[in-house]
Amino acid sequence: MKFSNTFSRLFGKLVRVHFPPFLQRYINNFYVRYFKIDMSEYNAPNTYPTLNALFTRELQYTRCLQNTPFNLVSPTDSLIIESGKIYNNQALQIKGKIYSINELLGEYEQSFNTYSFVNLYLSPRDYHHYHAPCDLEILEARYFSGVLLPVNIPSLQKHNNLYVMNERVVLKVRFLYNQSIAYYVAVGALNVGKMRFCFDSTIQTNASMGNNIYQYKQPIFIQAGEEIGCFEMGSTVVLIAQANFLVKAGDNVKMGQEIATLPKETVL
Repeated sequence: MKFSNTFSRLFGKLVRVHFPPFLQRYINNFYVRYFKIDMSEYNAPNTYPTLNALFTRELQYTRCLQNTPFNLVSPTDSLIIESGKIYNNQALQIKGKIYSINELLGEYEQSFNTYSFVNLYLSPRDYHHYHAPCDLEILEARYFSGVLLPVNIPSLQKHNNLYVMNERVVLKVRFLYNQSIAYYVAVGALNVGKMRFCFDSTIQTNASMGNNIYQYKQPIFIQAGEEIGCFEMGSTVVLIAQANFLVKAGDNVKMGQEIATLPKETVL
């Protein structure tokens, strides 16, 4: 399985290559047509100097956020794979397959049975940046090395605990609306060259390194809708929170769209 990590690193290097302009235009336009990408919010395909620049394209205009006190907005443009309540410290990866919340987060002593979850899948056609779902503080980042298996539907149906098997970065955060602790998990996948984090450039992923913990003496404030980071290709974000998620499997959501409400007091 470690072959997938090596392949992803090589793929990450390939998509950064600056091909001759005529060839790069062909590659970019082919990619957009093949994945049926709506480019109306972005610059024209031929303006990107590499395929990686196209993958990690930024929005031309600021999105309107549906954020209000005590709600969460989608951190990504995504397909909802599953959402719901956590039982016995387990969540649905996809119908019929589960994953361990304790193993996913590296929190082995805590019960998460008052929490809920949502799995947001970013396909190769999606906007690859991920954002804050509400005003929050980042307390700690945890890097877990692992394999880089695909996180698409066929792969999720094949493997239990796929999110746990894969490389991931777990952000332990505090939602400022009600001071509740939540977890924001960026999961790596095949062909994800890197995961980048705007608030801490020292976080390294897909780099042949072991697990690591990044602790912050002062919590890092991120406001609702502010960019947290970027996948260099599609992948998955998992949110674990004491929240009422309003979305269900099969829904498509846009970054900034309301997806959950929060209790006004922390649930003990």
